[in-house]
Amino acid sequence: MFETLETIFLIFVSGYFIQSVIFFIGAGKKFPQKTDNELPTATVIVAARNEEQNILRCLTSLDKLVYPEGKLNIILVDDKSTDSTGAIIEDFIKDKPKFKKIITKKEIGKLKGKTNALANAIELADSEIILTTDADCEVNPNWAKTIASFYEKDVAVVNGFTTQKADSGFSGMQAIDFVYLLFVASGTINLGHPLSCIGNNMSYRKSAYFEVGGYENLPFSVTEDFNLLISIYRLKKYRIIFPLNINSLVVSLACSDYRTLYRQKKRWGVGGLQIPAKGYIVFFFGYFTQLGMLALPFLFTPVWLYLAAFKLFIDFFILYIIHDNLGIKRNLFYFFQFEIYYTLYVLMLPFIIALSRKVFWKDREY
Repeated sequence: MFETLETIFLIFVSGYFIQSVIFFIGAGKKFPQKTDNELPTATVIVAARNEEQNILRCLTSLDKLVYPEGKLNIILVDDKSTDSTGAIIEDFIKDKPKFKKIITKKEIGKLKGKTNALANAIELADSEIILTTDADCEVNPNWAKTIASFYEKDVAVVNGFTTQKADSGFSGMQAIDFVYLLFVASGTINLGHPLSCIGNNMSYRKSAYFEVGGYENLPFSVTEDFNLLISIYRLKKYRIIFPLNINSLVVSLACSDYRTLYRQKKRWGVGGLQIPAKGYIVFFFGYFTQLGMLALPFLFTPVWLYLAAFKLFIDFFILYIIHDNLGIKRNLFYFFQFEIYYTLYVLMLPFIIALSRKVFWKDREY
């Protein structure tokens, strides 16, 4: 029986390895970039709800953005905050003309929460390119310029990598998890088969956004970013790319406690149900490889140990190269915490979603 189980584990680890190599090839693709003089006009949009603890960090980094004069605007949406978020924004931007603050008042179609806030801002944006990040994020000074430089004529969406501020095992494992998940997203997007993305480091042509009807004409999703990306992809007339570039890195804040982390992962999991069928194949090999890792203490044979070690080597090798390119190798100090965390939540997530698909986020239920 042990030999049969070892053979099954070998098959899944082999599939996991092949997938990882494919993702790695995709993530490593290079793309041409425009010069500073050729950059399109751009608008950065940040939707903030009850972010008084984080918003100043975000605003400070946005104020340092480098971009050709007169070509960049920043719209900050106070999404009906009940704390001092709005006052902090107003105080910060009072002498900064490139910033504009709005309050979510108009309900566009049947949109809810953050999606409605974004839609309100996009209506006001007078630019070719929309860039989005979150209120708990710190952007690289060259972030907007780097992202916008990839907009060749046939490119409609450009994504970037996000990590998290890592100063403990709890935040460190989340930081690596972000990079790992976006490595898969980058690899699949650059090979023409998008499976995921993240809205805190995303951009798109405003014309393509309206070509799919805007958020109000898309099916409701708790992961509005991927919903938009896949809708633009289905037009079959634009390229969607995900460059690996240190200058487009965004650093967000990790969830502060397990309850918040649970809700984040559940929201992503529920949103992930909308991925194409090929995404379930990727998940299938990943899931059963992680199940094999969990079985290691109970099936401690030389073959099983070798396969488990090989899986860890695959992950570390890939993560090392990605982190090195992004200038954040120090985060790999938390690699083993990440491996334990990743194995456990991947195995638990299907059961959590099966029990309930209710999502709680920013004091709202979806």
